[in-house]
Order: sequence, then C-alpha cells, then structure tokens
Amino acid sequence: MSLRGCVSPLFLLIGCLPAALAQAGDNNHAPTFAVDAPVVLVPTTVMDRRGAIVSGLPSGAFAVSQDNVPQRITSFGEQDVPVSVGIVFDTSGSMRSVLPQAKSVVRAFLDASNPADEASLYTVANRPEKDSGFTTDFNALLEHMAFAGAGGSTALVDSIYAALLQSRSAHHARRALLVVSDGMDNHSRYSAHELTAAAIEADVQIYSVSVYDPPRNKKPIELQEERNGIFFLEELTRRTGGFQITAHGSADADQAAARIGRAMRDQYLIGFVPENADASGKWHSIKVTLKAGNATAYTRSGFYSK
Repeated sequence: MSLRGCVSPLFLLIGCLPAALAQAGDNNHAPTFAVDAPVVLVPTTVMDRRGAIVSGLPSGAFAVSQDNVPQRITSFGEQDVPVSVGIVFDTSGSMRSVLPQAKSVVRAFLDASNPADEASLYTVANRPEKDSGFTTDFNALLEHMAFAGAGGSTALVDSIYAALLQSRSAHHARRALLVVSDGMDNHSRYSAHELTAAAIEADVQIYSVSVYDPPRNKKPIELQEERNGIFFLEELTRRTGGFQITAHGSADADQAAARIGRAMRDQYLIGFVPENADASGKWHSIKVTLKAGNATAYTRSGFYSK
C-alpha cells in the first residue's frame, strides 16, 4: 500500500455504532476513534461503464465535497488489502426458485477471494442464523451452505444487522458485507432506516447480488414486492459505498461475484480535513466525483461528526 501526501497522524472521523446496535452486543468491542486531527478518510471504488474496476488514477482526478462544499484532498492512496467479509445468504421461501444460482454466487465469490481474506456466514429465514464466525476456511462455509433449503419468512434486515454486529470481531481493518438476496423482508424487528444508519456509522460497506427470476405467472403484488426489495438493496448499498448487482443466469452470477470481490479490496483512500468540522453529532454528506471520463465513484454517503 502506498499513501501519497499523507498527513500524520490520520484519524477516521466517524461515530461508533448507535446505541441500539451497541446494546445488542458486548460494548467493550464497539469501535471508537480519536478525533484530535479531524481527517475524514473515504474509501472509494471507481468503475467504468462496463463495470470494470478502474485503478491507477491520481488524486487530481477526484473532486470531494462535504455538505456541497468543495474540500481539499490532504491524503490519497490506492490500496489492495485483505478484507473481512460478512456473508448474508437468503434461504427464505421467496428464494426457492433461484437458490442454486444464489449458492453459485457465494461459491464464485469465495473462490475468487484473496487467501488472506476472512469471511463469516449468516443465513436468513424466519430469524438470523449464524452459521460461522470469521474464518479463512472457506470450504467449511460452503459445506454449511451446500445443504441449505429455502423456506419460511424473511428476516433480512435483522440478519444484515446481526452480520453488522459480527463485523466488530473482524481481524482486518477493511470490513464489508455481501448480501445474496432478493431484498424482500416480512419478518424483521429492525427497520431499514435503523439498519442503514447503523451501517453508515460502523463504516461497513455493503454489496449485494440478486438473482433474476423471470416474472412467469407472478401476480402484480408479487412483482411490486420484488421491485421494492431491489430498491431497498440498491439504496442500502449506495448509502454505504457499495453497489447492487442483479445477475441473469450463472455466467452473470460468476461475473458479479468477481466484480464485487475486487471492489472490496481494490480501493482509493481519500482524506480531507473538513472546513466546517464540529463535534455536534451532526450528519454530514460526502460526495466524491471524477473530474473527467465516464467512470463512477462509489463511496459512503456521509458521516456523523463526533
């Protein structure tokens, strides 16, 4: 990893998990960060129109703003580092017709992973089921998943929330979630808003893959539920700096898994000192754009001052 033009020391200006999230687990593991030097670090992925990861860009290619106010980039680097990935695999009844393809997404993702990566596994149905904590034994994860059948209601939001909590025990600084689901939820205790807020504050990027199931004889209400599910995943991933992919068939599934795997590891780390920093706990939006070209920058939507 190389960092050019770094300020030292660098501190990540981000709050710890909200109270509801912290109370759900051991508070001794809640992440806290010093803010003596209020440098905001923004992990950023760049993809071109074909979905390929773009690397090798200089700091001058980026423009950063906070609350719509342009900011000066004070640190910049490009990283390819190991990642701790929490996998959330949907096995609820709505996934029955696409379960084999969904399993191939996870298999392709783990096959393409860096040997230094680690992963945990939650399955989703009536309630979150923790199949494995963080491990580098991906074969064991695949064995857990191999015989899983689809059935029951969908506590997707609660399961992603649980995986977010699990990420506090990760061994790598880079943390992310991979959600393989249609996005539908009918059995969760937490709301989508609570989940999104917790993920942003925890600085965990979320990526998702949905396997397309042709409409066939589905009722309009079923189609609307599917659209709502995809919209939820698109919004959740966008707000946390990841992205959502809908895969059409096995070939698409393998490509989606490989693209997400690279996006998790190969990122730019952009730092800036906010011109209007405060310690009020206020929400601040962040926007990273490219000054030229047809590529798109993916990054978290903001942070809470602390």
